[in-house]
Amino acid sequence: MGTSPAVPDRRAVHEEMEQARQTFHCLLDNATVADLRRPSSGTKWTNEQLLFHMLFGYLIVRALLVLARNFGRLPDSASLAFARLLDAGRTPFDMVNYRGSCLGARVIPASRTGRKFDPVIVALERSLEREPDSALRRGMHYPTSWDPFFTGHMTLYDIYRYPTRHFDFHRRQLTLHDPG
Repeated sequence: MGTSPAVPDRRAVHEEMEQARQTFHCLLDNATVADLRRPSSGTKWTNEQLLFHMLFGYLIVRALLVLARNFGRLPDSASLAFARLLDAGRTPFDMVNYRGSCLGARVIPASRTGRKFDPVIVALERSLEREPDSALRRGMHYPTSWDPFFTGHMTLYDIYRYPTRHFDFHRRQLTLHDPG
């Protein structure tokens, strides 16, 4: 990420999101209560908490898009200063990120996350279709310490691709039977 193509490939983003949606449902459909309570691999979360976190990766994109749309119209130095400020707050972010997914899995348990996942994907796909190519090439600086898939500068196109990369990374940490 970080370098968007001259002509953004909306179809590729749509296909990635659709594949993630199908995979998410397969994971949920095949998970037992014991599977969901089992620790994930390489995180402090259970599988259920990690599944919520994977959903949350898509939910947060709407806020990331608003930030990028607004900062993309400002001088580059504005988003650079904002990204540096966010990087400085990494420790509280990590705590909120972890605990938020623990709480989120209680509020929206695995039995309901599939119903939440579908409309989020549909909304993001519709939003992507409405974006002019020129808007998809605009972007802003991001805090690189917050997530391995945040790069120093991300365009709107990069942000639309972000949640599926985040999803695929965390899918490998689940200790569920993975159908794909």
